[in-house]
Amino acid sequence: MTDHHAPRSLIVTFYGAYGRGTADRPTGPVPVAALIRLLGAVGVDPPSVRSAVSRLKRRGLLESGRAPGGAAGYALSAAARQLLDDGDRRIYRRPADQVAEGWLLAVFSVPEHERQKRHLLRSRLARLGFGTAAPGVWIAPDHLYEETRHTLRRLDLDRYVDLFRGTHAGFRPTSEVVGRWWDLAALADLHERFLTTHEPVLRRWSRQRADDPEEAYRDHLLTLDSWRHVPYADPGLPPALLPGDWPGGRAAEVFTALHQRLRGPAGRFVAAQLPDPGA
Repeated sequence: MTDHHAPRSLIVTFYGAYGRGTADRPTGPVPVAALIRLLGAVGVDPPSVRSAVSRLKRRGLLESGRAPGGAAGYALSAAARQLLDDGDRRIYRRPADQVAEGWLLAVFSVPEHERQKRHLLRSRLARLGFGTAAPGVWIAPDHLYEETRHTLRRLDLDRYVDLFRGTHAGFRPTSEVVGRWWDLAALADLHERFLTTHEPVLRRWSRQRADDPEEAYRDHLLTLDSWRHVPYADPGLPPALLPGDWPGGRAAEVFTALHQRLRGPAGRFVAAQLPDPGA
């Protein structure tokens, strides 16, 4: 397991992929023993699983409960479900879905005696994919509006921020100034690194005729865990504003192809490790 695949990140990825169920039938608590087995398949040892679960519980993302059969387990909290639902719109978004429909501005002012809130606000906007247009003025594509509102309210930061929606009416073309708002070279490097790791995985699965469910699960979870961080750094700028050789489209295609190829056998492997919900 690489340093990128931290246990806490893998557990969040696991619950996002396999631990939600549907709106009508949410998945109940995952037994601790099953979680340890399933994370062990991607190289996480039991103490690391337990430690990461404890931290996620303290953050209010996991809740303890009883799985079918009475075993101790953990399920997603309501806040975690909202977080993951917002994340779906990014993780499974394709470049073709990104259109130039305006911009979202976040303007904030935090009193000096609450400067720790200022740091939290800046770091959260950066993690949402906002770029910096000017001191205290952050900018993002308008399609991040709903997720931004959910995130700022969840963290009790909305009282410090005003949000505005509009168009860029500056003196230079928007395609020229986005390079000031975001570090496009760093974002392109994220996509290239994803391709370097996962394009060979896609080629391997493209040649395989038979499915190995455990191998599919392992590759699916690691692919998701790698990819889900990329759209949070890259806000999904319209293709017309990006360089012609932008690797984001190819990276998204590789992710989508792997996800579609592996999610079926991976889901069957996970289901076999969990207790029957009707028990």
